[in-house]
Amino acid sequence: MTIRITWARAIATLVGLGAAGLLFAWSGLFNIAASSGHWPITDWFLHWTMRNSVRTHAAFTSPDDPADATGLVSAAGHFANACAVCHGAPGVKPAPVMQSATPPAPDLAINAREWSDKQLFWILQHGVKYTGMPAWAVQDRPDEVRRMVAFVRRLPGVTPAQYEALVNEANPGDDLASCTGCHGADGKGRGAPDIPVLGGQDPAYLLAALKGYADGTRSSAVMQQVAMRMTPAAMTDAARRFAAMPGLGAAPAASAAAARIVTQGIARIQLPACASCHAPGKPYPVIAGQRADFIAQRLRHWQGDDTIVDARKSAATMPVIARRIPKEMIDPVARYLAGQTTATR
Repeated sequence: MTIRITWARAIATLVGLGAAGLLFAWSGLFNIAASSGHWPITDWFLHWTMRNSVRTHAAFTSPDDPADATGLVSAAGHFANACAVCHGAPGVKPAPVMQSATPPAPDLAINAREWSDKQLFWILQHGVKYTGMPAWAVQDRPDEVRRMVAFVRRLPGVTPAQYEALVNEANPGDDLASCTGCHGADGKGRGAPDIPVLGGQDPAYLLAALKGYADGTRSSAVMQQVAMRMTPAAMTDAARRFAAMPGLGAAPAASAAAARIVTQGIARIQLPACASCHAPGKPYPVIAGQRADFIAQRLRHWQGDDTIVDARKSAATMPVIARRIPKEMIDPVARYLAGQTTATR
């Protein structure tokens, strides 16, 4: 017997298959328990699809400079706070409850070797659906993602002792341990270019910054992870104690052009003087005596990607001001500010 295929029969078949699928889903017979695992064919298909997706999207959207090894201290600190519980770390086993997920979080010291830096950047920034791998907590801090890419890339060669040295600079039981791991027991940032010097800051500014990170009004996945766990009393204590620490000593600074930008601004391009806001008695951070590479790094971050038109960039105060600073003056301005004596507030 020959069955003639018509449009009506084809559509009816598709509708019937769809209805059967919905009926099966409605029945609850499909086992969604993580303890049941995947069939081998399902596991292969999902991972094959994921790898293809990462490869394609990373090729078109990841930056050409996806890794930054200058900030391993902050990256390691965030890894310890947010990632090690699932993935484990050198000398640290992952939590058994996290390894009971389907699929379980992989050992990155092994798994990271299978991905390029651009692919790691894409996975870290955007996460992976249906795996428990979250996106980066804030999407406007690619600098933080770059530092994590560099740290994850180095995981296969990091010893437990090296990992402990990266994530810890605190005495056991120190109630500032969650802060000093990155900022150092002296508040000077452990020499890392991406970590600001907290000594000499206004305690009210530091407290406001912590509250901003905790409620998401200030953008940093690294700081948000720490601040959101702090009580108001702990925030107040941390702000007071770090502010009371001395800042860095002044360094040589001799650029007259940079001095004009800092003290006078450039009226013809509507660039205000740095000192008009960052001065004693004003509710902004002290940047005199701050580490030069930190200042330069933040200014370049605020300037944004050259491939994005200005109108689509952030309209917040500092990004707007930073975009008015001539690119060739970023480093001279940063060095000039670093060379100034930290103000006492």
